[in-house]
Amino acid sequence: MRIGELAATVGVTTRAVRHYHQLGLLPEPERLGNGYRDYTLRHAVVLARVRRLTELGLGLAEVRDVLADDAGKDLLEVLTELDEDLARQEAAIRERRERLRSLLESGDGLSAEGPVSPGLAALFRETGRLTDSPMAAKDRELLALIETSAPPEERERLTGLIGGVLGAPGGVEQAVTLYRLLDELAEAGPDDPRVEEAARALAACVPAGLVPEGADVDGSDSFLRAFYADFAPAQAEAIRRMLRIVTEGRS
Repeated sequence: MRIGELAATVGVTTRAVRHYHQLGLLPEPERLGNGYRDYTLRHAVVLARVRRLTELGLGLAEVRDVLADDAGKDLLEVLTELDEDLARQEAAIRERRERLRSLLESGDGLSAEGPVSPGLAALFRETGRLTDSPMAAKDRELLALIETSAPPEERERLTGLIGGVLGAPGGVEQAVTLYRLLDELAEAGPDDPRVEEAARALAACVPAGLVPEGADVDGSDSFLRAFYADFAPAQAEAIRRMLRIVTEGRS
């Protein structure tokens, strides 16, 4: 058989046949006098097995192991590992679908920053009246970023701390005042006297646990530099001073 006939018989492309040759999955046939490969039934049998194994989801390196005479793994071991991997994928997909169903049924977490977790969605509902505050909107974006990038236990810790502040008597009203102070600094300079007022008001209500030990307040850390740069100069200065007040209060 010529390569096109072999490929058509097994139901693969000639390009796949050549690739399997390069990887050593399919032995090279003898060549005719004109230089063309002359494939036998044995090549078709091997190629058909390669196709069946890849259709099961095996990678080509795993197929090579199965086909090798001195295989490091036999077919049963490879298929068992594949089944376990598919089971993990199936569980992950099932979990994702449950989250999606919950979001679609409840509408939780479908804010402009969403989708977010139910816990963060609950926090956003508590501060729903702050949607007109530009600084509140930035806070929500930052919380969504932290939820995406932080480990699960850290997300729960931060959500619990913030929820404790908002859930305390007068917590939401205090947040309204703080956001107003910061919003008013949008067009101010960093030496504006209101900067210190805002910094002290923030430090009075921000839980110490929200500020990491040894935090690089001045922003030589690349994340903090990017964080400060996202605010107007006076707002960034108020936040910087707040962090300094909190960290100095620990010593």
